[in-house]
Amino acid sequence: MERHPAPRTRTRAAAAFGAAVLLATAMGCSSGAKDDGGLTAGNADPAGLAGQKLDWKACRAPTAAEGTGPAPSPPPGGGEWKCATMKVPLDYADPKAGTLDLALIRAEATDRAHRIGSLIFNFGGPGGSGVTTLPAAATDYKALRARYDLVSFDPRGVGASAPVQCENDSQLDTYFAQNATPDDAAQEKAYVEGLASFATACQDNSGKVLPHVGTTSAARDMDLMRQVLGDPKLSYMGISYGTELGGVYAHLFPQNVGRAVFDGVVDPTSDVEQGAIGQAKGFQLALDNFAQNCVDRGDKCLLRGANVKEVEDVVVQLLARLGKKPIPAGNSGRSLTRTQATNGIAQALYSKEYWPLLEQGVDEAEGGDGALLLVLSDAMNGRAKDGTYSNIQAANAAINCADFKQRYSLEQTKAKLPEFRAASRVFGDFMGWGLMGCSQWPVAGQWTTPDVSAPGSAPIVVVGNTGDPATPYAGARNMVDKLGPGVGVELTYKGQGHGAYNSGDKCVQNAVNSYLLEGKVPSAGAVCQ
Repeated sequence: MERHPAPRTRTRAAAAFGAAVLLATAMGCSSGAKDDGGLTAGNADPAGLAGQKLDWKACRAPTAAEGTGPAPSPPPGGGEWKCATMKVPLDYADPKAGTLDLALIRAEATDRAHRIGSLIFNFGGPGGSGVTTLPAAATDYKALRARYDLVSFDPRGVGASAPVQCENDSQLDTYFAQNATPDDAAQEKAYVEGLASFATACQDNSGKVLPHVGTTSAARDMDLMRQVLGDPKLSYMGISYGTELGGVYAHLFPQNVGRAVFDGVVDPTSDVEQGAIGQAKGFQLALDNFAQNCVDRGDKCLLRGANVKEVEDVVVQLLARLGKKPIPAGNSGRSLTRTQATNGIAQALYSKEYWPLLEQGVDEAEGGDGALLLVLSDAMNGRAKDGTYSNIQAANAAINCADFKQRYSLEQTKAKLPEFRAASRVFGDFMGWGLMGCSQWPVAGQWTTPDVSAPGSAPIVVVGNTGDPATPYAGARNMVDKLGPGVGVELTYKGQGHGAYNSGDKCVQNAVNSYLLEGKVPSAGAVCQ
């Protein structure tokens, strides 16, 4: 769940792997309007860049904007990760406006004699670094690497690809700690001023790229990437926001879609408000499931409560106390605020694997130590233990605001809050106030909802998870409908957490692998449980 703005979230891969690294160190996350920008099927390479040759070299350590850390370890199955940069037009409508460098990573297929081509991944966000996430998640894709080169990239504005830069690390500490659910006029004023300061910093530091980081441009970059990599068709795995990116790609280039899979599906029919309400309900459902698990375990659960409501009362009361007075976060010298605690709770709901951390974090915060919930919140916001931030939140805001037209005033937002509170007593206010995320943004948005209709496309497998908090299950069905007849093929996973393939469920993985490796399309409406 991203704080600014509300409609889309980080994927399980991007969020969970970020959390894992931080936790390890600490304990020893349409209107159908389309601007083609001069890009048509007959003018797919307006800047003449499709013939460029990439210089693949050993990957260096991630940049600060990508999240820091060591260079990637060798991929499962042997070989090495190689990295390169690919030039893309800054503005596809004006090829003479200059270029940007996109960061790419690749592990070549292990069975070269039966290689199919490149399989391009986008792990979501928007704003997540594919260059850092693919190596972290590579074990899950070992079977696919037999016949595919595994490829990912930092989309424009993200990580090492002309990253959007806004406030500095110290300012971001203040920004992410501020009260994002104001209770009175003074807090409302501070909240609006915080949004304005953040937007101004983005314009001052990255004004040249802000108009050009939207999803449509990223989709065009993927088609250029396909050409540069030498693939006649795009083979693609899109997770979370990556499903929206993939849907926009399929709309623009239906004839170029090869074998594609969408997992953890963003609802293409939801505008900003509908998406935020859906997420509030989704995270509330995940919290309900967590609380039920706690009840079922009885005295073994650290959180008191004889039923779901009583367990959730513990969370609600904790957040209320934090709204009045933050608590210390261990010996870090920092404090845990209500905003950070809500972020941390949401982070832990991305995967059932993190439920024990949520239980422990809430229990410790009840006892006056907010350290664990703060670590979870930091993972959501891209903050490393040394206090440096990746640019995931800056990129998230920039891409969301470049995409969506809606701009909510303070008065409009306050009028919507009762509906959000009805959707979730824990996350409702948080998601409702998030509607203002683009209110001060200096660049206009493109659409109300994205057009993903893709007549003539090859089949796209669309995987929905009934327990997904971040991209509620209904989005998968809506994506199938909007892709159009004969394109979207729905596969349902009855599970918990965000996404399905990386859950480890063999039914889902076998169905997806059979399609990507053998071209065997799952039966429409198939269910894994």
